[in-house]
Amino acid sequence: MINQIISLSKKLIEVPSVQENKKALKKVLEVAKKELKEFTIEEFEKNSVPSLLVYHGKTRPKRFKIILNAHLDVVPGPDRMFKPVVKKNRLYGRGAYDMKTAAAIELLVFKEMAQKVPYPLALQIVTDEEVGGFNGTKYQIEKGVRAGFVIAGEPTRFGVNNKAKGILWVKIKTSGKSAHGAYVWQGTNAILIMNQVLSKLIKLFPIPKKNAWKTTVNVARIETTNQTFNKIPDNCTALLDIRYRPEDKKTLLEKIKKVLPENTTMEVVSFEPPQFTDKENPYVLILRDSVKRIGGKLAPVVAKHGSSDIRHFNQVGCDGVTFGPWGLGSHTDNEWVAIRSLSYYYLMLKDFLKSLE
Repeated sequence: MINQIISLSKKLIEVPSVQENKKALKKVLEVAKKELKEFTIEEFEKNSVPSLLVYHGKTRPKRFKIILNAHLDVVPGPDRMFKPVVKKNRLYGRGAYDMKTAAAIELLVFKEMAQKVPYPLALQIVTDEEVGGFNGTKYQIEKGVRAGFVIAGEPTRFGVNNKAKGILWVKIKTSGKSAHGAYVWQGTNAILIMNQVLSKLIKLFPIPKKNAWKTTVNVARIETTNQTFNKIPDNCTALLDIRYRPEDKKTLLEKIKKVLPENTTMEVVSFEPPQFTDKENPYVLILRDSVKRIGGKLAPVVAKHGSSDIRHFNQVGCDGVTFGPWGLGSHTDNEWVAIRSLSYYYLMLKDFLKSLE
């Protein structure tokens, strides 16, 4: 089985399925479709973003018991990242860890089990998770796709990720007064005002020195329309990526507004909910037991700072977790997955599905 996993993973990694390459998004789905000819394949598309829903039988059930969710889009990288390499028991390449190998395994497990299990099982493959999942997973949900439990194969090193932070993207805009750069007392510098705002926000949400379950602020970009040296800028815009704890959701916007001075505005670009499924959920307990049976250790329940498409299911009352194999380097130029973990991951998912019979 490991040879099949590696072979399919390489085929998926070789396709540069970044969001800007719409042809590649369709091409990578074609690679998956070739493996699934004996099943019903529903094809979805919104805003030129394609996705698939695969299941056994001619009619889609109102609610699947389990959905295996996978995304085949990846973040950009140098050309060499799309040439997968096996080295020292690791598979290197863009998507090796996040999450084309897990997608390949979910596909192969689905192929083996979909016609054997006595309940409706689906494989959901999307191509926009890295940019929010609005045209893939969320769109399918809008079209009526539901499940009792969803497993997304995101990187977790065999941890069962039941909760993740929410996302708040905001634009902060400060206004000042333009003047000649030689006469600074005649103007008000909007960039300096922004500097004060950002200092207050970082004081409100300090940058942790290590992994900590706290709300954080990332200053993603600062810009002004001023293009010359000898002018005091009268405007400045900052783009903030805020990852918030579920317990901070109700008070977050008010806390930010309180530190904003006059002539400052805040535009909410996106306010995405956190992910949460109770750690005592029966499916979570069964999955953890499957990890123990195959791997010898009870899977830890973990929280993640980054979000996943599971949050979209949570919003319509569907529980789910992210759960993936062992590796490192998501979104970096040194991304890899441990080959030994792939066999374990396959057996863990298979054991989980069989345990529900």
